[in-house]
Amino acid sequence: MATIYEVAALAGVSPATVSRVFNGTKVSDEKVKLVRDAAAQLSFTPNRTARTLRKQNSEIIALVIPDIENPYFTEMARGVEDVAQEAGFSVVLCNTDSQLSKESVYLQIALSEHMAGVILAPASDHTNLDDVIARGRPVVAVDRSTGYDIDGVMMANRPAGQSAAESLFQAGYRRIACITGPREIETAYERAQGWRGIVVRHELFPDPERYLRYSTFGVEGGRAAMTELLELPEPPDSVVAANNLLGVGALQVLTERGLTPPNVGVAVVGGLPFTTLPPSAVTVVRLPARHMGVTAARMLIERITGDDQPARTIVLRNEIAPARPAGGASF
Repeated sequence: MATIYEVAALAGVSPATVSRVFNGTKVSDEKVKLVRDAAAQLSFTPNRTARTLRKQNSEIIALVIPDIENPYFTEMARGVEDVAQEAGFSVVLCNTDSQLSKESVYLQIALSEHMAGVILAPASDHTNLDDVIARGRPVVAVDRSTGYDIDGVMMANRPAGQSAAESLFQAGYRRIACITGPREIETAYERAQGWRGIVVRHELFPDPERYLRYSTFGVEGGRAAMTELLELPEPPDSVVAANNLLGVGALQVLTERGLTPPNVGVAVVGGLPFTTLPPSAVTVVRLPARHMGVTAARMLIERITGDDQPARTIVLRNEIAPARPAGGASF
């Protein structure tokens, strides 16, 4: 089934113009003809129910994320905004602090304000979308799945954890620890499972749990977990940080103790938002956060304008920027 983006490209107009044509908003006769001719060529037919619902709603999208201070989510938000603006939508940013109570309030606001749709990074695996779905609002999940039959855009989380751990192994490290977020959060668990797979594959040590720490997905969580790991009788010689802020916290502790890379190897899933170390000192598994936002926004707008195909999930691949080979760990 063709999308409004394909119709817009063929007609030589913006997606917003295509949307206006099919929703009865005033557009020049010339552009109406271009759009309708392109739609006919592509067999594009907007869903009537979706069109009726759209007319009852505002041209506003709710973007609900767990941590507005995390650059990963702000980068994703930029991608959402770029696509939404092009299609004639505004974006309202809602920060839940990973709290289900705040998330529930924002979802109810999205309904009461007749917002056209929701892009949601769930606060936990207990996110409740019953009311939103019952009211016919399209929802696209990002970064984390919801358990509902809705569209989603995810990262390849287990491969990201594998890439981070494997890069440290190839650099010569053997006691590779992992600091990740809360166990109940899908991204945290899956990235830790990727790390675990490398530990088992290379038979690095018999008990992976010894060097695994679940924490909060924040700087203080990284600091606390790194401190605990360094106090082990046999501390790790390297660490995988399962998100960017955990990486910052771990590096802060290592720097304070004079153990900066390559003395202790560090691999971070997600780009480091701030560090005084040279980029070549730390392995970074880059996550395409902005592309996630772009993809999610396009999927949502397609739903708003009538796409009724079965729900689909898109998984985005990561890229790795390895650090220099290790010079050996020292304590």
